[in-house]
Amino acid sequence: MLPPRAYTFIGLNALRILSIIALLLVFSSNIVTLVHDVQAVNNFEAGKADAVAVDSNTTVEDIVHADYIVNSTVPNQPAGVFWAVLNRLLIIAQVVILLLSELGWPSAFFNRFFPVLGKDFGLGALGIIQCLLGAAILSHRVDELSLVAAFFLFSIGCVNMLAGLVFRESAKAKRSITSWREHAKSALPTHVRGADIRPVASPAPSYVSSTFSRDEKAAAHRDGDGEAKIGRGYGVQGERAAGLKGVRGLTDPCLIGYLISKPLESVPRYTPSRSPSAA
Repeated sequence: MLPPRAYTFIGLNALRILSIIALLLVFSSNIVTLVHDVQAVNNFEAGKADAVAVDSNTTVEDIVHADYIVNSTVPNQPAGVFWAVLNRLLIIAQVVILLLSELGWPSAFFNRFFPVLGKDFGLGALGIIQCLLGAAILSHRVDELSLVAAFFLFSIGCVNMLAGLVFRESAKAKRSITSWREHAKSALPTHVRGADIRPVASPAPSYVSSTFSRDEKAAAHRDGDGEAKIGRGYGVQGERAAGLKGVRGLTDPCLIGYLISKPLESVPRYTPSRSPSAA
């Protein structure tokens, strides 16, 4: 039986796969719709409204003054073609960004420029954007492919928002493959039936520790009593230790600098000596 963390990992990654599939369907359906819209606009401007009127038993006036250009999602209004094409291009660009965020590449780009889609945020923001895209597509009359893809994306967005509320900012960390591997490495056993299986190699001694150990051994060898000296520093403890050594502290090279001797009083040679009578 798997641990609860494994079921969470599998469930969140299954949701990620469904999200990627929905985004791919929306991407392809928007490209198909964009191509059909461009073809319909070209036919409308080329004066083929008469042929369409004959086939559909409608007048040319009805086709020219219709709300949408026939066989398209382009509104029949000033700059309608521009806004319709721009809307499709923006949807495609947003879908590409969401696809990259679901794939987790490049993570540094999202962490810096789109933090809500980075690894430090949960799935709530992703679900909200997916619902907005699905609602924007479903608010127009589209073909069956776009209808199914947009409805599927809206449903996945709702599930992502629910997962964001449940797992909050830890959702992407729980579904990350790299974090799972690191957790698995840290969870490896160190004992098997009483036998220690940890690495037997001990860390190499540092340069500083080896140097101090050599200095202590040399000082103990110079003392001759086999007792290693411990450095006291240049503070109060060092001066006190040097004072306890007595006269030996003046000759022992290990204690030079610990004891400060008072210099002898002397006068310059050119100073005339005073006789007791002169005083």
